Amino acid sequence: MMALVASTWNLPGQNVLGGGNLRRKHFGRCVAALALLGAAPVLVGTARGQTHTPTLESVLEQLDNSARNFRSLSANVESTKVTVVVNDHSTENGTLLVRGDKMLMQLAPPDQRTILRMGDNIYIYTPGLKQVEEYNLGKNRDLADEFLLLGFGTSGKELQKGFEIKLVGEEKLGDKKDLQLELTPKAPGVRNQIAKVEIWLDETTWLAEQQQITEASGDYSTVKYTKVVRNPRISDNEFKQLWPKGTEHVKPQG
Repeated sequence: MMALVASTWNLPGQNVLGGGNLRRKHFGRCVAALALLGAAPVLVGTARGQTHTPTLESVLEQLDNSARNFRSLSANVESTKVTVVVNDHSTENGTLLVRGDKMLMQLAPPDQRTILRMGDNIYIYTPGLKQVEEYNLGKNRDLADEFLLLGFGTSGKELQKGFEIKLVGEEKLGDKKDLQLELTPKAPGVRNQIAKVEIWLDETTWLAEQQQITEASGDYSTVKYTKVVRNPRISDNEFKQLWPKGTEHVKPQG
């Protein structure tokens, strides 16, 4: 969880923190990038043929099991931002690659952008402007990483450090029932921006098919995942900063 990372995803995050390498004015932009990148499918392993009714404890245990061998992920992403006051719906589509603390999001036209995370640094390339913006998370990395706890093989124990977790139950999503979790950020600074995150898990594959990030304002973003591949081979070349010649490189200040 953006005229932040995506012009349709507008988080009021600039009021969260100041200081460090990432100033308050731009913190929301980078949290938005991480929300977009980090709201990737939660991967939950389960035994073949398991039929007992899931409990919160069993789901968190499966997350712990899944974290032990998670290495990388690729997926197609569809994100819809809803601005409640004006009833505006804006949808973007893209592809996502994750490996360790490297993440790459390629968003398709008409608002084409590339969002790249390399450790503490986030790069947002907008070809229409011939510009790449660079942000350093600095002292705010831990806060931004709250959103990265939503996936990428993070264990249930780690997830519990950042969120209060509620097992909502089963809900029909498309033509089948999914298991719904509701996450509430524990940190007041995060909770002032993000009220809750909901996750819908496919009970046949134990992969997240959808997430909804609700802001404190009531606006929300719904993220849907398709063609999810766990542990694909992803080379370092995928994460290189290959900006075209003539691209302006800026580091917003203040």
